[in-house]
Amino acid sequence: MAGFNKVVHSYADALAGLSNNMTIIAGGFGLCGIPEGLIAHIREMGVSGLTVVSNNCGVDDFGLGILLQERQIKKMIASYVGENALFEQQLLSGELEVELTPQGTLAEKMRAGGAGIPAFYTATGYGTPVGEGKEVREFNGRPYIMEESITGDFAIVKAWKADTFGNCVYRHTAQNFNPMAATAGKITVVEAEEIVAPGSLNPAHIHTPGIYVNRVIQGTFEKRIERKVTRSKEN
Repeated sequence: MAGFNKVVHSYADALAGLSNNMTIIAGGFGLCGIPEGLIAHIREMGVSGLTVVSNNCGVDDFGLGILLQERQIKKMIASYVGENALFEQQLLSGELEVELTPQGTLAEKMRAGGAGIPAFYTATGYGTPVGEGKEVREFNGRPYIMEESITGDFAIVKAWKADTFGNCVYRHTAQNFNPMAATAGKITVVEAEEIVAPGSLNPAHIHTPGIYVNRVIQGTFEKRIERKVTRSKEN
């Protein structure tokens, strides 16, 4: 990696500096748009005590779920327990600290963190356990709770295409949390399906400008489906 070229050629280089007790912000929704290779290498590194911020925690044997299997995550900040039985088990047993956050609020926490906004007000969660202990203000006769923004030591995201300068394009629903997550890391690492030369991407189609990205690595992806449902030929 030199100059404007942000491409690295090993996962060790991509995640250099990641250590115990750090906060990782991870893009993706379920198994859609997750940086599979980066997550796998975090498991191989054996780092522990992690706080992970992500919409959910993968499934039992894939995605962020493999970090739960190895007891590497201390705290999850997520929107739902989802399809992961181990996530549910560790939550109910008290082994894993979990901060459940409404989906839109979680996305805005990342976006605000990346924009340098320390906090914001939202009506979502007012009058529920989500709002307990949080500052309340009234605007135009409606109560709002204050939510603090969030940033991480690392952000890991998956792009459909990235150029060597770090400009990224996400494909279809894989946009989900990736654009917000990419802005909120002190070090942002992009795992891309394809790395292209600068100028190859239409500037109007770029979702994440390279200014937010520190490292880019070429990945290969299994692209599992969380729950595959088909119909019989008779139908």
